[in-house]
Amino acid sequence: MPKIFEMPPHLADLIAAGEVVERPASVVKELVENSIDAGARSVTVEIKSGGMAEIRVTDDGSGIAPEDVETAFLRHATSKLRTERDLEAIGTLGFRGEALAAIASVSRVELVTCERGSAEGTRLVLEGGVKRSKTPVGHPAGTTIYVRDLFFNTPARQKFMKNDRAEGSAVTTVIVRLALSHPEVSVKYIREGKEEYHTPGDGRLQSAAYCTLGREFAKGLLTAENKVDGMTVSGFVSTPAAARGNRAWQFFFINGRFIKSKLLQAAVEQAYKNSLFTGRFPVCLIDLDMGLSAVDVNVHPTKMEVRFADERAVFDAVYWAVRGALDREDKQPRELELSRSTEAVLRSPVQSGNIPGHQVFAPEAGKKTPVSGGFLMGRANVKSGDEFYKRVTADTYRTEYGAPNAFKTAIRPSEVGPQGTAKKAETELEDSVTFRDSVSEAQTFIPIPTPEPEIRTAPEREPAPAGRDWRYVGEALGTYIIVERSDSIFLIDKHAAHERILFDKLKDRKYEVTSQMLLSPVVCDLDAETAGVLMESETILSELGFEISDFGGGSVALRQVPIDMDLSDPAGMLEEIADKLKTGGRQDVESMRDSLLHTVACKAAIKAGKRTDPRELTGLIDKVLSGAVRYCPHGRPVSLELTKTQLDRSFKRA
Repeated sequence: MPKIFEMPPHLADLIAAGEVVERPASVVKELVENSIDAGARSVTVEIKSGGMAEIRVTDDGSGIAPEDVETAFLRHATSKLRTERDLEAIGTLGFRGEALAAIASVSRVELVTCERGSAEGTRLVLEGGVKRSKTPVGHPAGTTIYVRDLFFNTPARQKFMKNDRAEGSAVTTVIVRLALSHPEVSVKYIREGKEEYHTPGDGRLQSAAYCTLGREFAKGLLTAENKVDGMTVSGFVSTPAAARGNRAWQFFFINGRFIKSKLLQAAVEQAYKNSLFTGRFPVCLIDLDMGLSAVDVNVHPTKMEVRFADERAVFDAVYWAVRGALDREDKQPRELELSRSTEAVLRSPVQSGNIPGHQVFAPEAGKKTPVSGGFLMGRANVKSGDEFYKRVTADTYRTEYGAPNAFKTAIRPSEVGPQGTAKKAETELEDSVTFRDSVSEAQTFIPIPTPEPEIRTAPEREPAPAGRDWRYVGEALGTYIIVERSDSIFLIDKHAAHERILFDKLKDRKYEVTSQMLLSPVVCDLDAETAGVLMESETILSELGFEISDFGGGSVALRQVPIDMDLSDPAGMLEEIADKLKTGGRQDVESMRDSLLHTVACKAAIKAGKRTDPRELTGLIDKVLSGAVRYCPHGRPVSLELTKTQLDRSFKRA
């Protein structure tokens, strides 16, 4: 066994730095957390070259005393813990005393700080953890720290860094989390000389969400609240309709600390059970305030994983907060959204109802009137046909029929033919109806014919296409094509089959993707990390027919897409592609490309649940029945064969 020896301090520092300082985003997180712990009410973060060239963090906190400046950069030096009892109730973001030492060991650091009330500050310069100079300097109360040339002395770490755009996006993600976890602190973020975010620091979570996640995101949230057993849950959740394609929009905070927790994810998603489509995830901003001794944050060097003393109680508290928000949303009356044609119908003086033998009047169009399930524009009174024809005025009758103020023959709505010509009356009214010429035009009502019910015949079965040995029978459930060939019936999953056909075409290098330029760019609001992944992969996305551009603040402008691509949910589509890219980053290039092609083919394929013209299915059926297409790109079968023998046995005919 090799001889055991103690590592040199510098080597130990580099190893420790590997745990704490993973990338520029890690540096920003540690420095901003130190500023918040120092009581700062305003923090400014500026990065250059994604944070690799320079990171600057300025705060108006308490500052550092001149005699403590050098000590702050020693390993395990801290102002936040004194005894082991302090570990049982950690109320600060930082406490390990590793961050500054780790950062200084792999970069060039300049610290300028001044205590509140002090006449002058202190400037300390370090390079690779080694002190270069310490001088007095003028500086406002607070601290400014520069971190330059990150990993300049560890080339092995540098080669694992991504490009400036990707590293900058990771920093942006950290800033958003910190701004949301501490809305009482004004956070300004400047990236490559451009201001990205600036929160007001008014203490309102919704204000911070508005400034970092966007207006559309902030205005569509539901308030979630719950207080039980010493725990207070507060925050916001989205409606089921506003769910996203991944969990990037889920934010959890414990006592002002952003964390990642599968327990809290499960609690939120359980509250949405039976309300979301498969593959959709709720959006949430959940802040859990609880006793410091009830949660252990000393689990991981990044301090983003925690352990709860009573997981069941935490789960229930979050679940019922979210469930209560959704239940309140379900009970709120909503205004019925009407198309222009519908509004025009409701605002007209007289309209026909959809119920045979009934007429609908809307004399006070434009007035909101409660109806079942919401509000409807206009007031509707329903009259039966027998009541209606008695209300015809004299002027109208003269105009239409040329008769005097009374008539003997009643023309009922049911006796008016589909072309508007009256049939010969078979009965006469026993009592004539007197008409008043003085009736105002506004009170004039005219009879509206009710057309005879349309007689529909069963459609003829589609004949077999010329030169083919199969016959199209129909489509079941908007998903499965029914085809008859010889003594068998085939059920074909049209979406899966079409997806496979498109995937094979896209995978063929000789096949050029046909794209369509959008009339106007579609701006998709994404999280910073997702936007960064997409922008980093512009080349491969261009090969697949997409053209995107950075719109700032985590948003991406979609300018071109593959032809026939479904754009009903462009943000969800891009989120799904980004998830594939994140996974593909660990695979070889060809596997990553195939993974993306799966997504593109799925999004462009014929959708299940929608009826399709049989003529569009001919080529698809040919490929399936010929055996050219047997499985979808995910390995699922695309067709099922039922022979006559199998059917006969099922019906006890064999």
